[in-house]
Amino acid sequence: MTATDVLTNPRSERVKAVRALAGRAVRERQGRFVVEGPQSVREAVAGSRTRVRDLYLTAAAAARYDEIVVAAAAHGVRTTIGDDDVLAAMSPDAQGVVAVADLLGGGLQGVLDERPRLVSVLARVRDPGNAGTVIRASDAAGAGGVVLTTESVDVHNPKVVRSTAGSLFHLPVAYDVALATAVQAMRAAGMTVLAADGTGEHDIDDLLDVAGHAPAGVPDLAAPTAWVFGNEAWGLPDADRALADAVVRVPLHGRAESLNLATAATVCLYASARAQRSPRG
Repeated sequence: MTATDVLTNPRSERVKAVRALAGRAVRERQGRFVVEGPQSVREAVAGSRTRVRDLYLTAAAAARYDEIVVAAAAHGVRTTIGDDDVLAAMSPDAQGVVAVADLLGGGLQGVLDERPRLVSVLARVRDPGNAGTVIRASDAAGAGGVVLTTESVDVHNPKVVRSTAGSLFHLPVAYDVALATAVQAMRAAGMTVLAADGTGEHDIDDLLDVAGHAPAGVPDLAAPTAWVFGNEAWGLPDADRALADAVVRVPLHGRAESLNLATAATVCLYASARAQRSPRG
C-alpha cells in the first residue's frame, strides 16, 4: 500500500476542508461531497458514477479493508493515512474510512439513457434517512434509476449517502428535477406513472393478481413503471397525485395506522419487480 502522506493533526486545514463538506453550501461551492464508512467508500471507489478524489483511512482500517486501498490505487486516487483523531474529526460516522468525491452528474437524461423499466421518483422527500433507504431499496429491487425532485433533500447529504449503503453508486440518480418534468419524461419514455398513497383507488395486492393481463383502465405492474413517493408527513398533495396515471395504496391488514415512506416504497418496488419478472400467460 502506498500513501501520499500521513495526517496526525485533527485541526489541520485538510481535515477542516473535509469536515466542511457536511454543509450543502460548501458542497455546491466545491463541487464535491464526502462518503463515509467502508461499504459506501468501497462502492464509490469501485464504481463509475462519481470520481473519487481523496481517500482517508486509519492504519487499522487500511489493513482491514485492503481491497479499498488497492482499488483506489488502480483508479489513481490519492490515499492518506490519518490517526483515529483525524478520521473522527472528519466524520464521527467514518468507521476509519472517508472519501471525497465529485458531485454526481444528477441529470434526468442519465436515468433515461438506461432505458429503465422501473424508476423511483421522490417528490418532496426531505428526511435523509428515508431518501437514502428508498435509493437502497430501488437498487435492491432492480430499478433502473431514482429521481429526487427540486423540493427533496440533497442527495449528497452525508446521512443520505450513508443510508444508501453504497447503492448510490450502483444506479443513476437524478436530482433537482421538477416533478412535472420528471413525470412528463417518464411517460414519454413509455412508462406508466403510479403514485403511492394510502388513499389510492387501486390496491397493490389486486394489481399483482392481474399483472400481465390487467383489464382496461387498471394499471399493469408488469409494464415499465415510474413510482412517485411523497413526503413522509403529508404524502402527496392533490396536484402531485393528479400528475400520475393512477394512485395505488398498500393495504394495511393489521392494526398499524400507516407504513413509513421507505417501507411502503419497498413494497411497491418489489411488487413491480415481481410482476416484471414473472412469466406472462
